[in-house]
Amino acid sequence: MKLAPSKSAAPAHILDAQTTAVISLDSALRVVFINSTAESVFGVSRRYAIGELFTHAVPQFIPHAERLREALRAGTGFIERELQLRKSGDQAITVDCTVTPMQLGKHVGLLIEILPMDRHLRISRDELLLAQQQASRELIRSLAHEIKNPLGGIRGAAQLLEREFPDSEHREYTRVIIREVDRLQNLVNRLLGPNRVPQKTAVNVHEVLEHVRQLVEAEAPRGVSFMRDYDPSIPELIGDREQLVQAVLNILRNALQAVGDEGAIALRSRTRRQYTIGGIRHRLVVQIDIEDDGHGIPPAMIDKIFYPMVTMRAEGTGLGLPISQYLIHTHGGVIECKSRPGNTVFSIYLPLDVSAGTPA
Repeated sequence: MKLAPSKSAAPAHILDAQTTAVISLDSALRVVFINSTAESVFGVSRRYAIGELFTHAVPQFIPHAERLREALRAGTGFIERELQLRKSGDQAITVDCTVTPMQLGKHVGLLIEILPMDRHLRISRDELLLAQQQASRELIRSLAHEIKNPLGGIRGAAQLLEREFPDSEHREYTRVIIREVDRLQNLVNRLLGPNRVPQKTAVNVHEVLEHVRQLVEAEAPRGVSFMRDYDPSIPELIGDREQLVQAVLNILRNALQAVGDEGAIALRSRTRRQYTIGGIRHRLVVQIDIEDDGHGIPPAMIDKIFYPMVTMRAEGTGLGLPISQYLIHTHGGVIECKSRPGNTVFSIYLPLDVSAGTPA
C-alpha cells in the first residue's frame, strides 16, 4: 500500500491558516493534531482533543467509526461528498470529507481533511434568495403602479358623486367607496416599499434593538418574556436608523404573534469574521438573532416567507418580512430563517466594514 507523507510535521501555523479542517489520528484512532478550522467547525478545543479518541473528541463521527477503522486496517482511504454530520441536539453540517492513510513514525495513522460545504450552500441560497426577491419586487412594483391610477380615478368619481348627491343615503355609499380605495391605496404604497433614499449615518445596533424591544414589550402580554444577549464590543455600522428600526420591528412583532400570550423571545448580537453575503465576502459582519419558542414555521412555508402576500395569519398582509428583507438588502445585508416547533430564529446579517467587501 502507498501511504501519504505525514502532514502533522508541517508547522502548525500553516495548517491553522487553511480553510479546510485537518485532523490526524494515530493507529488507535486517537487525535494527534487538529487545526484551528477543525476546532471552529466542531466546537472542540485543541487542548481537549489531542490524545482523545476521535469519536470522543468529535462525536459527529461516531456513525462513521467503523469505516475509519476499516480504512486503517486496509490502508485505503476514501472520499465522501456532501456528508451530513450531526451532534446530538445540534444542527447537521454538510462537509466534503477525505480520509487518507499516512505514516506516523513506525505506525500507520489517518489524515482527515474536512471541507465545510455549508458556506458554499449558504452563498448559493443567499444569491438565489436575493435574485428571487429582486424579481418579485420588480413585478410587484409594476403591478402596484398600474393599480394606483385606476384607484385615483375611482376615488375622484366617488367624491364627485358625493357632491352631486349630498343626501345621507348616497353619502354612506360614497364614503364606503372612498374608505376602501384609501385602504387599497395604503396597501399599494406598502407594496412599493420605502420611497426615499436611505439616510445613512453611524448607528449603534444595540440602540436600535433596545428601541424596538421597548416598543414591542409595551404591547406584549404579561406572559411573554424578553431576553437580551448582546456583544458590547460590536462597533457602529453605517446605515439608516429608521429603516433598520422598521426591519427589526417587523420581525420582532412576528415573533410576538408566534408566541401568543405566553412564551420567550431572545435578542442576540454577535460578530462574524470573513463572512460572505450574496457572493461578497466581508471582513466583519454583525449577526442579529431574533429567536422565539412559538409554534414554528411549517417546512412547506419556510422558503416562501419572504415573498410578498405570503402569510400564515388570516389578518396578515404578508408584507412585513419582504419589506424587512428589502430594507436589510439596501444595507448590503440579508435575513435568513431557521425554524422547528418550539424554536424559530431570524438572523439578520449586516456588514460592519466600510468597504463593499470582495467577491467570495
